[in-house]
Amino acid sequence: MSAKLPPFDAADPLGIDDLLDPEDLAIRDTVRGWAADRVLPYVADWYEKGELPQIRELARELGGIGALGMSLTGYGCAGASAVQYGLACLELEAADSGIRSLVSVQGSLAMYAIHRFGSEEQKQEWLPRMAAGEVIGCFGLTEPDHGSDPASMRTHAKRDGEDWVLNGRKMWITNGSVAGVAVVWAQTEEGIRGFVVPTDTPGFSAPEIKHKWSLRASVTSELVLDDVRLPASAALPEVIGLRGPLSCLSHARYGIVWGAMGAARSSFESAVEYAKTREQFGRPIGGFQLTQAKLADMAVELHKGILLAHHLGRRMDAGRLRPEQVSFGKLNNVREAIEICRTARTILGANGISLEYPVMRHATNLESVLTYEGTVEMHQLVLGKALTGLDAFR
Repeated sequence: MSAKLPPFDAADPLGIDDLLDPEDLAIRDTVRGWAADRVLPYVADWYEKGELPQIRELARELGGIGALGMSLTGYGCAGASAVQYGLACLELEAADSGIRSLVSVQGSLAMYAIHRFGSEEQKQEWLPRMAAGEVIGCFGLTEPDHGSDPASMRTHAKRDGEDWVLNGRKMWITNGSVAGVAVVWAQTEEGIRGFVVPTDTPGFSAPEIKHKWSLRASVTSELVLDDVRLPASAALPEVIGLRGPLSCLSHARYGIVWGAMGAARSSFESAVEYAKTREQFGRPIGGFQLTQAKLADMAVELHKGILLAHHLGRRMDAGRLRPEQVSFGKLNNVREAIEICRTARTILGANGISLEYPVMRHATNLESVLTYEGTVEMHQLVLGKALTGLDAFR
């Protein structure tokens, strides 16, 4: 006698929740509840004004629920699994990409760099306060003229006695203007090295970048280093070369694989609800074949993307996730998320461009997510090299 099948769940058509244990679900629900209470009622206004006015308060609250550096162990970090961190990223980006970026840069870039490559003294000094949200961090790699080619960065650090002196500029730095500490990568005679830079160090400034049409509910800055003098102990001791920043980026890109599906889910859910209530020609538009075809295609790509993210998370938890696989996930999921948002906008019609609905906000945010931490073309070339064994970068 065959077992009775469970009912079809329109919110989870593939039954992916069956792969999650109670702790996974509890973490997801905690982050979802926090975002519903602290972000969703206000984010459209923040986005319209181009500001994130409560960022320090939000950071402390995120620290309070264990969302900062949550996949790291020790030093006040939650020690969550990669899948649990991914679920948190999905829920945060379902609220807004800017909030997920705040968490991603804090935990997967700044804290991760210190945790993996820092001295014990650096870890003890910074990580507990960053995990609690008492100190916000940023990550200085991208430069005005060097994005996809960080090996050509011009920011440099030179020894002066026992000290290091840093000069240069970094661009498009999330959290920069509110950060208490910056992890800055610079050329040295030994190769590229990372430095832990307290932002109150003389010569350091972080003017905020305005007039953005994407990630408007996020703090984005330029970093200016003008003869910033640091002690020898400021250098990250455990890495020299591009392996350092690139490994941090791979960790952050993993969070994007999940996060992009949060923006897509929010837009998809808005389209479904709208289609069920919006009437044209005497009945809801969700009853028309073309609308159902759009919704079906969106659901297929959304849940395929979540399943891909889950698979990569299990591989990361097993210590088997390769950078090429992260590129696979980032390339697919961000690209499909943008298409889902655009299709949702067509279902909402003119209402789709209103901030009363989240769709256009998610779509414009994803235009930044599409190109930061590796453009589409760079991830295509990473996969192309992996598939052919031939390097097309140079």
